[in-house]
Amino acid sequence: MKTIQGPGIFLSQFIDGQPPFNTLEGLAEWAASLGYKALQIPCNHPAIFDLEKAAESQDYCDEILATLAAHGLVISELSTHLEGQLIAVHPAYDAAFDGFAPDAVRGNPAARQAWATEKLKQAARASARLGLNAHATFSGALAWPYFYPWPPHNALLLDEAFKELAARWKPILDCFDEHGVDLCYEIHPGEDLHDGATFERFLQLVDHHPRCNMLFDPSHLLLQQIDYLAFIDRYHARIKAFHVKDAEYRINGRSGAYGGYQPWIDRAGRFRSPGDGQIDFSAIFSKLTQYDYSGWAVLEWECCLKQGDAGAREGCEFIRRHIIPVSERAFDDFAAGSEDRASVRRMLGLAGDAHD
Repeated sequence: MKTIQGPGIFLSQFIDGQPPFNTLEGLAEWAASLGYKALQIPCNHPAIFDLEKAAESQDYCDEILATLAAHGLVISELSTHLEGQLIAVHPAYDAAFDGFAPDAVRGNPAARQAWATEKLKQAARASARLGLNAHATFSGALAWPYFYPWPPHNALLLDEAFKELAARWKPILDCFDEHGVDLCYEIHPGEDLHDGATFERFLQLVDHHPRCNMLFDPSHLLLQQIDYLAFIDRYHARIKAFHVKDAEYRINGRSGAYGGYQPWIDRAGRFRSPGDGQIDFSAIFSKLTQYDYSGWAVLEWECCLKQGDAGAREGCEFIRRHIIPVSERAFDDFAAGSEDRASVRRMLGLAGDAHD
């Protein structure tokens, strides 16, 4: 077994225009002061991390690593959640998601997709230069408007959506394979890969690609009423990244899993800071340790109640307390018996020569 690495922190929710949250140096100093050991860095803030430069320049990557090392930090993963979203956008979401892309490709879905594809390939090259073995992203979605279909289920529509999604991602997965990096899709509502069934469907269409993996975030499973521990049992071989984010589902007589178009604080299902929700993280860390997950435990702070700095400070200690240092020997080794073959045959009451 292996010990999970951590604590790490995802920077997306903390990047801001004000110091110390407007530079990588400032963010590193802040995160290190809280006790974090790694940063998960989004790729959509060039002033924080220039993805294009990192993809082409080993010197730039070495500078980034040195900046973090000066604070006792490393990179857990790079993140292209927003760029990955743009690999597949249903026309109903064109206007909403155009804001994730640069001005030059807005209003042009084909150009926007091509730009996003190049960004993902840059992320593969940059990850390799930085010595990383996993990358976090979203799958995007063509079928999401039909997730609870009315008119009724259209099998051909869903077949075409997933075939197209696989066709768009296959060259990107191949690129990540060339650079020795696992591509980890966050299983997340709003994405076509939002549960185990949709991941399996996609995995089959990309020929069980070795780089097609998951970012496990139990909050999104709890809010869908999925057994997140059984999910680990089923998919542990494909879980290569881990967000520590809590959630709670408060059943009531007014609204349910879809949220009723209400703000987060009024929804039946809502995100919370680690330890404030309903998720059994002790069991999650035990499961992941049992299955030899050796990646990072990364805080993703999203909470409808708690202030972000408090969530970050508490989250670091929460992760640290849940990491299980793996034992190098069994607890009952002290009472081990003889491993001499003749002795154990005598213990079994077996006489004569041992059989080969």
